[in-house]
Amino acid sequence: MRIEQQQLKAFLLDSELVKKDEVDKAEAESKKTGKKIEDILLALGKITEEELARLKAYILGVPFVNLEGEKIDSKVLSIIPEPIAKKHNIVSFRKSGASLEVAMLDPEDLETIEFIKKKSDLKILPRLTNAASIKYVLSQYQKSLEAEFGEIIKNEVSSEALATISETAGLPGTESADLEDLKKAAEDLPIVRIVDTLIRHAILQRSSDIHIEPMEKEVLVRYRIDGILHNAMVLPKQVASGIVARIKVLASLKLDEHRLPQDGRFKIETADYKFSFRVSVLPVFDGEKVVMRLLPESAKGFTLEDLGFHGEALEILYKNIKKPLGMILATGPTGSGKTTTLYTILSLLNQPGVNISTVEDPIEYRMPRVNQTQVRPDIGFTFANGLRSLVRQDPDIIMVGEIRDNETASLAVNAALTGHLVLSTLHTNSAAGSLPRLLDMKVEPFLIASTTDAIIAQRLVRRLCKEREAYKLTDAELKKLGENVNLERVLDFLKKEKIVSPKAVWKDIPFYKPKATQECPDGYSNRLGIHEVLEMTPTIKNLLMQSATSDQIEEQAKKEGMMTMVEDGIMKVIQGFTTIEEVFRVTTE
Repeated sequence: MRIEQQQLKAFLLDSELVKKDEVDKAEAESKKTGKKIEDILLALGKITEEELARLKAYILGVPFVNLEGEKIDSKVLSIIPEPIAKKHNIVSFRKSGASLEVAMLDPEDLETIEFIKKKSDLKILPRLTNAASIKYVLSQYQKSLEAEFGEIIKNEVSSEALATISETAGLPGTESADLEDLKKAAEDLPIVRIVDTLIRHAILQRSSDIHIEPMEKEVLVRYRIDGILHNAMVLPKQVASGIVARIKVLASLKLDEHRLPQDGRFKIETADYKFSFRVSVLPVFDGEKVVMRLLPESAKGFTLEDLGFHGEALEILYKNIKKPLGMILATGPTGSGKTTTLYTILSLLNQPGVNISTVEDPIEYRMPRVNQTQVRPDIGFTFANGLRSLVRQDPDIIMVGEIRDNETASLAVNAALTGHLVLSTLHTNSAAGSLPRLLDMKVEPFLIASTTDAIIAQRLVRRLCKEREAYKLTDAELKKLGENVNLERVLDFLKKEKIVSPKAVWKDIPFYKPKATQECPDGYSNRLGIHEVLEMTPTIKNLLMQSATSDQIEEQAKKEGMMTMVEDGIMKVIQGFTTIEEVFRVTTE
């Protein structure tokens, strides 16, 4: 199904869609630039996408279909999963018996056709179409969640059933239901389907969290995708308690407890994916709010480079994680990727010759050969108690999920002093801010100075898709940017890491912004870390002993070559990984 360039040229001339001199010019340009003849003609407006698609279909003897305005049956559409459809520009639009008609842009993509054939166990009939048709059909995936819920609620949840669910689930204003009634509500078929559908769509959309929020007259469902919350669905208020009951059953929580917060976990495993879900249920004014964190168990491990570490910061980390004792801290707000960074360091250290033990709240990812312990404050098993027990287990490396109080801080420091490598997290806004924070926890300055090796501060920014727009800042925009970041320092870092030429000046350096495409509707996909790594040098230790402020410590670290988070962010903007807006969104305090 491959069309050679000369074959296409002959048919273009024969069809008289394009004049001969225009085809000759495009061919000459193709030889110079390596671009395809059709791409050049499309860019010049000499031929439309539909005309080109129809011509290719004629050459290949494959029917052309125009799907603009066509409503595709959701069951047929879902035969090809949304991520595959978007990535390969291929959609299924008609099923007849054991045959499936698929519309596509690339007739040479035989691998995808073969994949769909194996997955669906159907005979695949390829059809060519244009980009507008693909875009129109892809938009129907976005509506499929709403359509699916509409079908569930319309066909399976009658008003009588909704009333029964709300009564048995104990909505505000009704009598408390007994345990059997709550179990019945949780096992109600429409409720099971609603929860299953919510979870499936969250996985397909690469969500990290599902928020189910009861309001006065309805239930709002939101997905967190690449760090940003998006409205996914609004459901009738009557199903709220049934959904909560179903999730409680999955997570083995108390069904009849509506006044206290609860936490739990459950797993879902299919042929396509394997996920753990961390569940938090919190009583709010209009009922119970549920947040589910999605943790993919099949995710491949990261390297420090994958996370966004580079240059001197990367060297400092590699140097310090090889030490047999000491303490490495990761800092930042909730959801900034601290735990992922520590897990990545643990995976580098996870060798048969060492004993690694952790005490966490919660255990987010399972790691082979690592002894992971979950804290249970409700029965008195805290970080401090867990850490106290861990040091009796002959560990070489210890990870403490978070240093929250004086007791945990003191135990962590003592463990680092007595021959262990300790990894932990702190909630501070910067690397330098961690040192005064430890002092506030009544840890002696000389103990901090003698145990702490490196402190990482980080945030997560959304990563730009491959399709992005380059632009240059005006003098006024550069001046405004210079008010928030030292451009001279950033330029020195860029030249040092050979990202720009030694003679580069700011007015000639391109920045980037998102470009919406079919694959990336908002121009972003996935996330990347921006970091600062503070090494405990002799001068920093002296400042700590003198009770210096975090600003004084940061200033000294910068003199010694530390790149701040904002500076690291601007470097990643120049590399085309993210945007200025993203960097300042996550770093502005």
